[in-house]
Amino acid sequence: MFGLLQELYFMRRQLTYILIVLLSLSIVVLWWPVNDSDCNSEAFLASKIRKYQVQATKVVVQPWRGEHQVYGIFMVPNEFKETPFFVLTVKGAGSDCSKPFGYSQNYDDIFTEPGTHLVRDYMRTRTALRLILQGLYGQINDKQNWTLTYPQPQDK
Repeated sequence: MFGLLQELYFMRRQLTYILIVLLSLSIVVLWWPVNDSDCNSEAFLASKIRKYQVQATKVVVQPWRGEHQVYGIFMVPNEFKETPFFVLTVKGAGSDCSKPFGYSQNYDDIFTEPGTHLVRDYMRTRTALRLILQGLYGQINDKQNWTLTYPQPQDK
């Protein structure tokens, strides 16, 4: 009997340690700031450089489905295909600078209009989960809160 109680106590203690480690890891993963941006988005947005902004046509927010399941789809004029970078701003989540990595004529049953292309830009899954846990799901799921900002091309 004493051996069984001792074993149960030991298992309970192990379970407590495991839960503490898992909780600590999830806090670090969800709240640890990541800044691997390709440029300084705050400096660009604050600058007097001429900019072009476009709102999202569609937003998908399903981080529980895994990586790359939180994104906005933007219809962008073709003159911005060769831009060196753009800034994604999601109200409540901040801004992130990215380099264009491709475009398409069709994403998620959204088709381009003449003279445009589609860009799909992602929000980090951990950022989306953190915002959802803070009660901001409705805010990040609203396409009006997603904006891409491009530097205006230089006149030739």
